[in-house]
Amino acid sequence: MLRGAELRVTRPRVAVLAAVHDRPHADTDSIIGAVREDLGEVSHQAVYDVLRALTAASLVRRIQPTGSVARYESRVGDNHHHVVCRSCGAIADVDCAHGSAPCLTASDDHGFAIDEAEVVYWGRCPDCSTASSS
Repeated sequence: MLRGAELRVTRPRVAVLAAVHDRPHADTDSIIGAVREDLGEVSHQAVYDVLRALTAASLVRRIQPTGSVARYESRVGDNHHHVVCRSCGAIADVDCAHGSAPCLTASDDHGFAIDEAEVVYWGRCPDCSTASSS
């Protein structure tokens, strides 16, 4: 994947990419912890730099739901959305409701050439819903 994106293959890049693939919607601290388990000592800045390079190369996607730190996922190249639990912060992927990407058809595009829509659904996950009704 790294070579295909014309990036040098380095141990930190491989470790960060693996961490993002293994931990969908992980925050930077979680990724740093996973990379350190794999490589030993690695600086925060090195992980931030790798995440920036991987995001720029479209190998990972950065999301940041309101009130949350940045999170990273390996699901790229489609226009999926997310559902976020208001209680615990759990995040899950949600495919577009119908067709390939109906959300890209805005009621008024104001002349913009729209190529992506960011939709976030908010609610309570099953665990939090069950806990709050008990």
